[in-house]
Amino acid sequence: MPDLIFRTEGVTKVYDTGEVKIYALAGVDLKLFAGEFTVLLGASGSGKSTLLNILGGLDHVTEGRVWFKELDLTQLNDRGLTWFRRDHVGFVFQFYNLVPSLTARENVQLVTDVSPDPMAPEEALELVGLGHRMDHFPAEMSGGEQQRVAIARAIAKRPEVLLCDEPTGALDSKTGIQVLEALKNINDRFGTTTVVITHNAAIQKMAHRVIHFQDGRISNVYTNDQRLPPSEIVW
Repeated sequence: MPDLIFRTEGVTKVYDTGEVKIYALAGVDLKLFAGEFTVLLGASGSGKSTLLNILGGLDHVTEGRVWFKELDLTQLNDRGLTWFRRDHVGFVFQFYNLVPSLTARENVQLVTDVSPDPMAPEEALELVGLGHRMDHFPAEMSGGEQQRVAIARAIAKRPEVLLCDEPTGALDSKTGIQVLEALKNINDRFGTTTVVITHNAAIQKMAHRVIHFQDGRISNVYTNDQRLPPSEIVW
C-alpha cells in the first residue's frame, strides 16, 4: 500500500445563517494516498470544493478531524495552516488568478521567491509545455495556456499535494485536454498526489480512483483498472 497522505474522520462543515443550518459536509471519512491521481465527482453543492478547501488548509471543519500524514490539521492555528499551505500544497482553480501585469515567468516566480526548495520558473513552465511562452503576458495567451501557467506556478514549489478545483471548467474540450495532459505529466514524473474536482464525468476515466459526492457525503468510491490517457477522453 502506498503511504497515506490525507485522512479524515467524521468531517462536518456547517454554515449557520441564523435561521437555518446548511450542511456542506455531513460526516466524511476519506483516505488519499501518495502518488494517487484522484477525481472527486459530483454535482454543484455536493461538498467537493468544501472538502478540498479543508484539505488544503483554506477552511476549518465544524466537527471531525483531518490529518496530513501525521500532522493533525484541525489542531493548527491560522499561522500553522499558512505554513502548511506554503510548504506542502499547490492549488489550481477554475479561474487562473494570474497577475495581468506580469509575464508567465514572473507569475511563477511569485511562488518560487517564497518557497524553501523551488524549481526554477523556467523549468516549471517547460514541464507544462510553455517554455516558448514564458515572456508573454496573460492577455497574450489562450485560456488553456493561462491555466497551464497556473499549474506551473502551483508545482514550482515542489508540493507533495496538488489540489485542483474545476481546472478545465472554463475551457473547451480540446484546451481542457491539454490541461489534463499537464496534470498527468506532473503526477507521473514527480509522484505528486493529485486531487481534481470536477462535475465532468468523462474526466474520471483518467483517475486511479474516483470518489463520488452527494449531499455532503461520499456516495461511492471505485478504482479504475484501466486508465484512459487524456487524449482519449471525450466530453
